[in-house]
Amino acid sequence: MFVIIGWVIALACIFGVFIAHGGNMEVIVEALPFEMITIFGAAIGAFLANNQMKVVKATAAGLGRCFKGSKQSKARYMELLALMYDILQKARKEGLMSIEKDVDDPGTSALFQKYPGVSSDHHLVDFITDYLRMMVSGNLNAHEIESLMDSEIDTHHQEEHAPVAALQRLAGALPAFGIVAAVLGVVNTMGSVGQPPPVLGAKIGSALVGTFLGILLSYAFAEPLAGLLEQKVEDGSKEYQCIKTTLLASMQGYAPQVAIEFGRKVLFSGDRPSFSELEAHVKKK
Repeated sequence: MFVIIGWVIALACIFGVFIAHGGNMEVIVEALPFEMITIFGAAIGAFLANNQMKVVKATAAGLGRCFKGSKQSKARYMELLALMYDILQKARKEGLMSIEKDVDDPGTSALFQKYPGVSSDHHLVDFITDYLRMMVSGNLNAHEIESLMDSEIDTHHQEEHAPVAALQRLAGALPAFGIVAAVLGVVNTMGSVGQPPPVLGAKIGSALVGTFLGILLSYAFAEPLAGLLEQKVEDGSKEYQCIKTTLLASMQGYAPQVAIEFGRKVLFSGDRPSFSELEAHVKKK
């Protein structure tokens, strides 16, 4: 929603001031289709040439996420921490082997199904169950599991950042493609040197529209989308950090109530539930 509002404000200010200063929108409107085809065509071609298909698909999915609200919220984090509490509490009371069935088949586990918001995210569930399975096996200590978690989180982070980097490269290329469009417009103008001044002026104006569009598309559209997607990636990584911190605290002997407090502390302040909110939520569940 804020993406659209931001674009409306930017375009209204840019073109509003242009018109207020006596600018002729007819020149821009006439040149727009040709300049857009040149710049967009070049940008899309370069984007496809510069990225693997998996990055292209991930970028398309990432752009979709930019126009949706963030799924990371205080309510989701409370659900995640409540799930971790229930699992660790069961393991503490009945022994680690008691959660083996829950870990092996979370799709039918009453513990996981109790929290549909988290259990529907298979990446998150896989991360939780993989390390719970290692804890149940008892073959790895806390330091070894922490190292594995860090490696997996780092890999996940790199994978999620690939679309961000692709959009940032695209944003950097758009002004150059605008210059290419402008140069072609100048070449076209040079072929009409004998034309009357009003005709030459219109052609020069059309050529400059290419430079303007390249810069506008880069800094008003592509760059903000890359920044927004990067923020969403950072928000998503906090869930994994929260799980990691909670499980490691449990492995070090802390009670479930204390372990989820460790996990709560790594969350961003805007989404972090208070101690009393989380405690009330856990007791209610």
